[in-house]
Amino acid sequence: MKTWTNLVMILTGTFILAVSVEYFILPYDILSGGVAGIAVALEPFFHIDKTLAANAMVLGLFVIGALILGKQFALNTLLSSLAYPVFTTLLARHPVVITIDPVLASFYAGLLGGAGIGIVMRTGASTGGMDIPPLVLHKLTGIKIASLVMITDALTVLLGVIAYSLDWALIGMVSVFASGVAVDRVLQWGQGNSKAVQIISDDWMKIKEEINRRIDRGTTIFDVKGGYTMKDRKVILCVVTARQYGALMEIIHETDPRAFVITMDAADMHGEGFTYSSPNI
Repeated sequence: MKTWTNLVMILTGTFILAVSVEYFILPYDILSGGVAGIAVALEPFFHIDKTLAANAMVLGLFVIGALILGKQFALNTLLSSLAYPVFTTLLARHPVVITIDPVLASFYAGLLGGAGIGIVMRTGASTGGMDIPPLVLHKLTGIKIASLVMITDALTVLLGVIAYSLDWALIGMVSVFASGVAVDRVLQWGQGNSKAVQIISDDWMKIKEEINRRIDRGTTIFDVKGGYTMKDRKVILCVVTARQYGALMEIIHETDPRAFVITMDAADMHGEGFTYSSPNI
């Protein structure tokens, strides 16, 4: 049942993102931070249909990400990367004319797009697109992902200034800001800012390794004794962001469906990975 729920959420989130692109970003030439914004910025230079350009970038980046980032990345982005061009193509054939101020169009584009991305992320999956270049460059160069994201966004804004004007690029920043807020709110819906998760399992070593490998989180191991059996056991303590919680539960379920899991809200986190970045991230 959980798998089907995740599939529905991924398709729903991707469709909402496609609505944002086809009904707001492309008609109003909004210079957002995603592939649609890049397509808008490139259109004056190459005169390629914006929907076609955005779809081509999504599929191209997916292939690059799958080749460089591996199988797990490909599985996490496959459905959204394939559904996105289908949805945008269908919506482009049935346009809806919405006449509003460009600043409002940018704001609504960001809210809708961010909500769609957040819904997909809640399943532990990714929409791919412009998330991929920073991840690829991080793997190849070791530069921090946060720095690479900032560089990517800055280059996108610069391209927008060259293609249109500074005013138009600033309007696009409204979309970027609104999208970030929407993603954050959707990921935190019904959850605390972070989760402190305790896991008791005979497969604790494998779970610990998968947590380190797949979501790049550290763990703490406690020695405990079962009150009923009096057996010595291991407890894994792992603190994750709201975005990573779905991926963590997926790891536990895949490794040991019988694991005993306790989850608590951790609303005030300080330290590595939360208020400052690890040198290896």
